[in-house]
Amino acid sequence: MPIIRWREPNYSGVVLDQLQKEMNKLFQDFFGESVYHYATRTSAAGVFPLINVTEDKEKIYVRAELPGINAEGLDITATGDSLSISGERKIVSEGDNVKYHRREREAGKFSRKFNLGKQIDSNKVEAKFIDGILTVVLPKSENSKPKQITINK
Repeated sequence: MPIIRWREPNYSGVVLDQLQKEMNKLFQDFFGESVYHYATRTSAAGVFPLINVTEDKEKIYVRAELPGINAEGLDITATGDSLSISGERKIVSEGDNVKYHRREREAGKFSRKFNLGKQIDSNKVEAKFIDGILTVVLPKSENSKPKQITINK
């Protein structure tokens, strides 16, 4: 004979919501705030700007999407093995008597800091800002570059 259990009409939704909250907290505690937003796929405003970090033997490349921002409003700092990008995104007001149907573009100050994992030569860092894409080129310090080791016989 099957067992039938009675539950509140919204019981499964409540359980799933609680599970989602617990998983979000786990990601936040383990990875930190910025990765927490990315891992839980919340709006891009939680992780702004979106960043790609790549490297080759000589340099580390950081590319950030910054639509609607002026280069003069950006603050970029590179020291040791870290890079910091901060600024403010301003969005023109639509007016006082406007009713929003959807508002996904956020305004405000932002700041992202990255541990690059390798020492860089901060005196040779270059930055370009073209079509809303910031590209920061960070040359690796001589100590961070791979070295070919010769085997003595």
